[in-house]
Amino acid sequence: MEDAEAPHHMLLLRNFMSQGLVHNQPLLYASPSRDPRGFLGTLPSPGASKDDKSRDNSSEQEKGLRIAWQYKKYFGDDQESTNAIDSKYEFCNDFDLRRPFDRHFFSGKHVECVSILDSSSLSNFRDRCATFLSQVPRNDGNISSAGRIAIQSLCAPQCDHSNMEWEMLSFLRYLKSMVRSSNAVAVVTFPPSLLSPSFSKRWQHMADTLLSVRAIPDEDKELAKLLTGYQDMVGLLNVHKVAQINTQVPKILEATTFSIKLQKRRYLVLECLNQAPIDVSSGSSYGSTGSCSGSSKTASLEF
Repeated sequence: MEDAEAPHHMLLLRNFMSQGLVHNQPLLYASPSRDPRGFLGTLPSPGASKDDKSRDNSSEQEKGLRIAWQYKKYFGDDQESTNAIDSKYEFCNDFDLRRPFDRHFFSGKHVECVSILDSSSLSNFRDRCATFLSQVPRNDGNISSAGRIAIQSLCAPQCDHSNMEWEMLSFLRYLKSMVRSSNAVAVVTFPPSLLSPSFSKRWQHMADTLLSVRAIPDEDKELAKLLTGYQDMVGLLNVHKVAQINTQVPKILEATTFSIKLQKRRYLVLECLNQAPIDVSSGSSYGSTGSCSGSSKTASLEF
């Protein structure tokens, strides 16, 4: 669910799309803009993680070492084990928001861009999604064969179908059934304020996982006193529902509200909300909620 005051949902959508491109996964992007392919130029490129930096430093040190010939075989065994660890996939990369993907990076990728601006009916877009999902069968468990669908602002007011609430709901139901029968995942963003309350509830009920983003005011002194690191926050992410397939047991999360931060103004960071230390002289009790972990202890605070 988008926030009408700030486009923080675009940060999450960009990271979702970039992560798929890093894994060479097919991508279908739909947008209410006339040139959706131009949005690809704003996708962030992956940055070097701490593990990569430490690995590079250690490799440079290893090259400078002069090892006797009788110990080389032991060093070779360690190298093989290190290479085996490196061959594993990294499912969550850090992306540099200031450094976009190079244009030539998309040349060999399976990336489709669709404009839903002038579509008076969603039937053509539904057929486009069905064709895309038919290329990622469910029985293929390879990570590079998993497809990703990113739909931005499905009920945007500039679209011709924005007042066809029943047709949009039917499209979501059809998309959900197609995704379930394929090896793919779909992320749909929408501004709930543009929908009627009843249809907004229906859209939320249709979602397997439901998230919402909200901007925080620049200067909220009361909130700054309650939360640590408030000066670095740009928004809040609320988790309303998490997918639980083929079970009636709800998913219990340790935290449902996360702060959205921009580390060094380059990297997107999600952190649990922590309450700031309480001044004892103010008369406040330490028995209030101290962290997002939901601990019932009243003697200590968790940070």
